[in-house]
Amino acid sequence: MANSSHVRSISFPSRSQPEYLRVEIELNRLKTWESTSISSTTTPFSLNTIQQGLVGLAELYNCVQDLLESPMIQQVLLKHQMGRLAEEALEASVGLIDSCGTVRELVLMMKEQVQDLQSALRRKVGDSSIQSCFNASISSRKKVKKDIAKSLKVLKQVENKIESFTQVDLDQSLSKLFAVLRQVSILTISVQSSQLYFLSLPASKAKKNGWSLLSKMFLTKSIAYKGDEKTINEVECVDFALCSYLHSSDFNVDVSMIQRKLQILNTGLQAIEAGTECLSRLLIRNRVCILNILTH
Repeated sequence: MANSSHVRSISFPSRSQPEYLRVEIELNRLKTWESTSISSTTTPFSLNTIQQGLVGLAELYNCVQDLLESPMIQQVLLKHQMGRLAEEALEASVGLIDSCGTVRELVLMMKEQVQDLQSALRRKVGDSSIQSCFNASISSRKKVKKDIAKSLKVLKQVENKIESFTQVDLDQSLSKLFAVLRQVSILTISVQSSQLYFLSLPASKAKKNGWSLLSKMFLTKSIAYKGDEKTINEVECVDFALCSYLHSSDFNVDVSMIQRKLQILNTGLQAIEAGTECLSRLLIRNRVCILNILTH
């Protein structure tokens, strides 16, 4: 996740510049979400956390769009050339839009795995079928770890470029606009990073020793699972329940309970998919708006 220390608070006088007020409010809300997510010791990358981030980001982009289209900003842009500011914003948007595509593909893959497990449990064709689906899910998630690592690296590179950009010879009004666009991009990276970490975390627990290590890891979490499920996220919760069902005689796991957990995960993934698609559309709309500004 993007380092919250990079996102400094900015304040605009609401009386003289009311156009910035809504943006400032949404920025502060999302920064609160970010700091809470990073500092949390209980499932910082849960479905609920990610959904909150996506909703906050959508509100923020809507406010930024209104800001860019406001008469005040339009007048400023008529008098001054955005130049490098626009180029930096456009370059950053490419990486952020690509990241949305990566997240969407990973979510679709995980949804398919969840649905396969649901089907295997409904058919009741035996533990071997369920274990086969489970093994396939773990194996698939391990394979995409490299893709996720690459995506996180790209996001970090985008963040570094944003941080390294110096405001040289910028008009005061453009400087304020730049500060907003910069913080919006960094917070977008933070939300997207949280999505990628959520999708990669469970698989990272299953290393070279394979199923036996995975089973041992989940069994050692029995106290956390029974006492406080908030210590593990929704994917780990499903993995733990399935592992317990398949490999421990000490657990009398109800299949209907596993189905409920799978449904919770599936519903959450659908929400993340919808939120990611919404973010992608907002990023594209924002990019088109900046391109239109450059051509006028």
